[in-house]
Amino acid sequence: MSKKTVILDGGMGRELARMGAPFRQPEWSALALMEAPHFVRQAHDAFIAAGSEVISTNSYAVVPFHVGDDVFAGQGAEPIALSGKLAREAADAAPVPVKVAGSLPPVLGSYRPDLFEPTQAKRLLTVLVDNLKDSVDLWLAETQSAVVEVELVREVLGNDPRPLWLSFTLQDALGDDGKAVLRSGESVTEAVNAVLRLAGSAILFNCSRPEVMASAVHEAREVATRHGSALDIGVYANAFEPSDNKRGANEGLSEMRKDTDPQGYLHFAETWVEAGATMVGGCCGIGPEHIAALKQSLGR
Repeated sequence: MSKKTVILDGGMGRELARMGAPFRQPEWSALALMEAPHFVRQAHDAFIAAGSEVISTNSYAVVPFHVGDDVFAGQGAEPIALSGKLAREAADAAPVPVKVAGSLPPVLGSYRPDLFEPTQAKRLLTVLVDNLKDSVDLWLAETQSAVVEVELVREVLGNDPRPLWLSFTLQDALGDDGKAVLRSGESVTEAVNAVLRLAGSAILFNCSRPEVMASAVHEAREVATRHGSALDIGVYANAFEPSDNKRGANEGLSEMRKDTDPQGYLHFAETWVEAGATMVGGCCGIGPEHIAALKQSLGR
């Protein structure tokens, strides 16, 4: 682990709630953008101070699935653009270089590849891209459950020259063969092949249990190597208690597990780097204190 690892940020929603920002279901992290955006800037600043070299726009929940069809249709563009502006300002004010990733969520529902419908998804993604494009250094399609979702992201972005990172969420348990599997049932190999075909510059795995990540990284590195690619591989796991993982994103807050304190999470991250990860951060429940531990041990 002598090579420097790029340090990403952590989970915005739980951090906003911890800070006392307006926070409830179903709006999740979008509520702070609409009612108290200064908390969003403070959260970005906290992750940067902890060592994040890439921060993601707080645009993940600004979709009808969270804010409702009427709110999105009437004023969705405004908070999306604001999420980009706040992240850009935080990055530009940082004492060290920090990049802004434009967060593109699964617009029709997290963990739900069965809800994907290309025409509707394209319309929503276009709104996100149009209102983030002036603020971001790269694009991050995150928590994607299926290859078809990332194919649409590439279509909507068209010839945008900025780097495209494609991040998949994985099933809670490894398959019978010991390999990680996308929520859709597709293999990590299929995901890597798609990333290379779509000219992605990185494949990541996020919002999944820490235990399944090393297998995904190992397989992704093997596939990329067979293709002669030095593809970047990233991981940012969640801290959900496995027995209380609310798959429906609007069905209540999942309990946080106790073994993903900063040192426990760092232990997981070390196994990901050993397997071939070049970027690490955190998803739901992973805060600035976790990022500081990653930065101290892996980001030097």
